Amino acid sequence: MTRKYGLLGSALAGAMLLAADPGVAQTNEPAAAKSAGARIDAIERQMRALQDELQRVKQELSTQTQELKRAQDQARASQEEARQAREAAQRAQAAAAQPPAPPAPSAGIATTADGSIQLGGVRVKPGGFVEVDGIYRTRNLVSDLASDWEGIPFKNSVLAHEQEFRGTARNTRVSLLVSGDVSQETHLGAYLESDLLAAGVTSNSRESNSYVPRLRQGYSTVDLDGRGLHILAGQAWTLLTTHTTGIVPRSEQIPLTIDAQFVPGFNWTRSPQARFVEKFSDVMSAGLSFESPQAVFPPSPFAAPAGVNVNNLGDAAGFLNNTTTYSNDIMPDIIGKLAFDPGWGHYELKGLARMFTDRASGTSHYTWGYGGGGAATMPIIANYLDLQLSGLVGAGIGRYGTALLPDVALSSSNSLVAIPVAQGLLGLIGHPWPGTDVYVYGGWEHADRAGAASTAGYGSPTLINTGCNTEGSIVCQAETKDIRQLTAGAWYDLFKGPYGRVALGLQGSYTVRQAFEGVGGAPNTNVGVVMSSFRYYPF
Repeated sequence: MTRKYGLLGSALAGAMLLAADPGVAQTNEPAAAKSAGARIDAIERQMRALQDELQRVKQELSTQTQELKRAQDQARASQEEARQAREAAQRAQAAAAQPPAPPAPSAGIATTADGSIQLGGVRVKPGGFVEVDGIYRTRNLVSDLASDWEGIPFKNSVLAHEQEFRGTARNTRVSLLVSGDVSQETHLGAYLESDLLAAGVTSNSRESNSYVPRLRQGYSTVDLDGRGLHILAGQAWTLLTTHTTGIVPRSEQIPLTIDAQFVPGFNWTRSPQARFVEKFSDVMSAGLSFESPQAVFPPSPFAAPAGVNVNNLGDAAGFLNNTTTYSNDIMPDIIGKLAFDPGWGHYELKGLARMFTDRASGTSHYTWGYGGGGAATMPIIANYLDLQLSGLVGAGIGRYGTALLPDVALSSSNSLVAIPVAQGLLGLIGHPWPGTDVYVYGGWEHADRAGAASTAGYGSPTLINTGCNTEGSIVCQAETKDIRQLTAGAWYDLFKGPYGRVALGLQGSYTVRQAFEGVGGAPNTNVGVVMSSFRYYPF
């Protein structure tokens, strides 16, 4: 740029000299004219060069100006992109702070991978099986698929000298699971399960076997995963029943028996309840359940003295069975459980509190019942052999054992006394090859004496047992002290695939019923049971 302006300055200076010295031009006019023409030509050439240089400079300036404008435009675009990125990040942070939006319900009907049917925003999964069973007993319990272990007849009963065979399809079961996701952390569910192991006043086995459906389970659930809180309300397995993992509905560890009364020592009821479970982690859960109460009283010869009210016939108008009795209850059974899944096995600690009441001589009496115990499931050989242990001890807990030993008896002052009870179960479950399960269970339930030394108490040494071993005798007041059982069986999958599953089962058990020592000794009795089963699971 400096050189360009220097040429322009030289040309201007020459022109000024010519204009300022006319004498030079007059000295030698021809030569001067020639010299002046040459100078003019040189000045013109310089002027043209200067003009060319100015044009080139203008072009360079224009190019630099355009480049500067492009750089400014790019800078503004980068600033806009940065602003948009900041706004997007702010929107993402705001969205993350809000609860997850509920998934949009799908329209129409569809099926899912687990066999559920999608109906709008809920999933519906049918379940259950069709079953037919054969039953043989060495003594006549006059029972269907559920054996009455506490009712095994002593030898004074003609039933103790008879055998029993029955065929039944009443364990056929239907179930329905409905679930819906309110959000990624909130889930709703409902479960309904029913079979035909109930009898109405017209039910019989003579012609149409017209037995009636019964409610096994019917409950709803609310799962709040973000808080670890899980709520169940309805009729379900008691919280005392051992689970296979955590405290999760439908993961109860039910014995694999064909017999619907399972094994003595197994803790269970299916009763209305409100259950609250807190899952602290994958390792530990805690649950608290408030369950519908019902006291079990000793069978015959138990008799409450006149003026003592401990239970009453149901009111048919109030939709209770007027051919059986119901205890007087004022509060729910309260059950608590801690469950642990440390990575090898499953372990539980559990306890319960109950209250019993009676009315005598214008006064109401109240008696507490209580119990505590634990359970463990250990994979002795992973995928091949599991060891199961459970136990419960306390007073007034007979209802929660499968043999249904009594909960309470009357004292000499006509107040209720909780009967001390112990219950235990040991099981070995083998899976020798896919589709085959083999099981062995040993169970025991024990009761101690309690209450008055008469038929109002339980296990009194004054009870007369002299005729318990004589067929036809009515002199037998024996009451059960111990029930022990050994059970073994197997299930085999005949077919299994997308068309469903067909399973065959075979089981044998031997059970001993031992009575308290009374006048005439301590009678005992026993029963052997063989059962077979054919099941088809279509779902």
